[in-house]
Amino acid sequence: MDTGTFDFIVVGAGSAGAAVAARLSEVQSWRVLLLEAGPTNRNPWLHIPIGMAKTFRNPKYNWMFETEPEPELNNRRIHTPRGKVLGGSSSINGMVFPRGQKRDFDLWRQLGNTGWGHEDVLPYYHKLEAHVGGADEHHGRTGPIRTMEANWRNELTEAYIRAIQELGVPRNPDINGSDHEGVGYFPISQRNGLRSSTAQGYLKPARRRSNLRIITEAHVERIDIAEGAAVGVTFRKGAQRSTAQAGREVVLSAGAINSPHILHLSGIGPEGLLGNLGIEVCHRLNGVGENLKDHFHSPVVARVNTNGTINAQLHRFGGHGLALLKYLTSRTGPLAVAAGVVCVFTRSDPVHDHPDIQFHFFPFSHDESAVGVALHKFSAVTGLVDQLVPHSRGSVRTISRDPQTPPEIRVNYLGEEIDRCTMVAGLKIMRRVFRTEAMRPFVIEEYAPGPDVSSDDEWLAYARETGESSYHLCGTCRMGPAADRMAVVDERLRVRGLRNLRVADASIMPEIVSANTNSTSIMIGEKCADIVKEDHS
Repeated sequence: MDTGTFDFIVVGAGSAGAAVAARLSEVQSWRVLLLEAGPTNRNPWLHIPIGMAKTFRNPKYNWMFETEPEPELNNRRIHTPRGKVLGGSSSINGMVFPRGQKRDFDLWRQLGNTGWGHEDVLPYYHKLEAHVGGADEHHGRTGPIRTMEANWRNELTEAYIRAIQELGVPRNPDINGSDHEGVGYFPISQRNGLRSSTAQGYLKPARRRSNLRIITEAHVERIDIAEGAAVGVTFRKGAQRSTAQAGREVVLSAGAINSPHILHLSGIGPEGLLGNLGIEVCHRLNGVGENLKDHFHSPVVARVNTNGTINAQLHRFGGHGLALLKYLTSRTGPLAVAAGVVCVFTRSDPVHDHPDIQFHFFPFSHDESAVGVALHKFSAVTGLVDQLVPHSRGSVRTISRDPQTPPEIRVNYLGEEIDRCTMVAGLKIMRRVFRTEAMRPFVIEEYAPGPDVSSDDEWLAYARETGESSYHLCGTCRMGPAADRMAVVDERLRVRGLRNLRVADASIMPEIVSANTNSTSIMIGEKCADIVKEDHS
């Protein structure tokens, strides 16, 4: 079935793709087609913050990817979720919204990516944001994504902040301000107690435009290439295979796993890999699917003697009903909590010149560090240790010509010695946090890993057994200059060696940012849309 001809086809309605499609549709003379493999975002659990526990492991809204057995993690397969719904991962993630550090983007520019330094990308962070505190030199006021500070605050969260300060880390009144380093309340993407996703912020107003067509449950099988240019896409919706033609460009925004997978299926990638699969090579590009990076985390859990935790509030008599009532009357309480309340950016060793670890403080706990697991019956808190600058790299490689077969994902967590050392150092610091004077009135005991873990080897073994993905996969369609033989796109996000094809999502990051990645993915979508407008003005 021929769907028709559009000026632009955007593949993937996630964090970046929704921004690209919405912004391109602002040009009334352009017809824009947005294809999303998942459904619409009508389920209420996609909007209520605590709903992430319901949707995060639901295959209707999540691709449910897993890595291959990870050698440094006792050959465990690691859950690597990606959103499959309007809004993509912004519709199912933890809503924490720090940006990359200034040095991250200056490094991108130093690597040869002109126009991607911190001063270049900061206007796009402003553009995407509607900050509850209004506009200033660090924040925007009128953007599609509503941001605020986490509002779960009590004597326990304040004690944790003082504990971090006891260790010499300064209080930071604005994590997304002039400097990331320090401790403060997480910036989160919420509006009036509801998730602020790109589906709500970008697509809900944009879909009223007659020049934007959105097709959900449309699984893109390949990008159609003719004479060195992208001319359209082939996708399947149910049992029906369809095509759509692109008069100007195709923008691939399917994410760090699916963007390289679709390129492979389209005959774009390493010649050896594609040849072994019987896929005709239409354009050799060795970097497609390489350079995969992710943040890795492991938890320290402490039992506490206060009811100021979600565990305690939900497990008390009538707790679920009281939590629902509080949410309905004030849009606060346990149902409005994001995946992180207090944020810390600090250094694993004072000799470093920048923060290389991040702590997430949760007012709850469970037996796995992944989302969607039942809470402990006792009152407890979690300090999640996240390594910010991983040196280990992995890959995404297609293993079948069948588009329905997931690719092979290898992240190589803790594959480098510096990653292992940083993780151990961070976990040891977190133990010290729970033993500070500020936390002493509240902490009963360290539940995990517990006192039996003390040596560096024991800490490393604990991290290998309990660590998980931080869901920040990126880098598989690396942006870089012509001299970078593994670069997939140039600084204007054009796929090298092909015309009318760009990639705009987390896969283009040449190096992972030193923070949660969702806000940066949206920023990439905003910048891509402006680049396209400039090129077609």
